[in-house]
Amino acid sequence: MNTEIENAPNERTIWNRGLYILIFAFCLWLAKFVAFVVVVFQFVSVLFTGSTNAKLLVFGQSLSTYQYQVMLFLTFNSEVHPYPLTDWPEGAPVPPGDTPSHS
Repeated sequence: MNTEIENAPNERTIWNRGLYILIFAFCLWLAKFVAFVVVVFQFVSVLFTGSTNAKLLVFGQSLSTYQYQVMLFLTFNSEVHPYPLTDWPEGAPVPPGDTPSHS
């Protein structure tokens, strides 16, 4: 019974998590707006040039990965704080518990 009490999060930890949830929910909203802008610019790029913009593809992938990381944190599937408390993500998302493979 003592181990249950010792392992339970304390009230301060819960309130800290709540504050981070509010901050990262705002960051997610902002990231979704930026993603919409990327979609529009990419569409215009394809419309006028006939091909996608490589830099927007890379940024769109990392922005999508960031949104995935934020959602994992908000839904309590990860304890890792997303950007700006960690590095900006690069590449495809890594599921929780997996480690990125380096080829």
